[in-house]
Amino acid sequence: MVEWTDQERSILNAIFSSLDYEDVGPKALSRCLIVYPWTQRYFAGFGNLYNPEAIKPNPNIANHGIKVLHGLDRAELSVLHSEKLHVDPDNFKLLSDCLTIVIATKMGNAFTGVIQAASRSSCSVLPRTFHGARTSVEKRLRSFEIMAH
Repeated sequence: MVEWTDQERSILNAIFSSLDYEDVGPKALSRCLIVYPWTQRYFAGFGNLYNPEAIKPNPNIANHGIKVLHGLDRAELSVLHSEKLHVDPDNFKLLSDCLTIVIATKMGNAFTGVIQAASRSSCSVLPRTFHGARTSVEKRLRSFEIMAH
């Protein structure tokens, strides 16, 4: 289990509490599907995903990107994605990398090395289980602890 410093917890809480989920979620998922096209296989029912121009404005992708971020916030993604949908856990590392890029783009120069280190350590792999978290922030931080393994 990853041990978080108070500074890392504070940074992660600040980042996620200020995220515009309706903006960041779609951008992160779209980026993942464009940069890593093999991840598209899980989205066959989402319509045309043949090129970036089709993916970026796709309302199904946008809605799912928002849902994914809220799922991270509520720590609800692991069972559905790993056990029922059999999503390759490596795809969540790719999505996490894309999420980090989108957050960095939003933050600009405020995305310092310290913030990058905290976000990179928290965005390694999507968690498979979320147990023992009490609040939304604790769930989020707990999910990042599991993601770092």
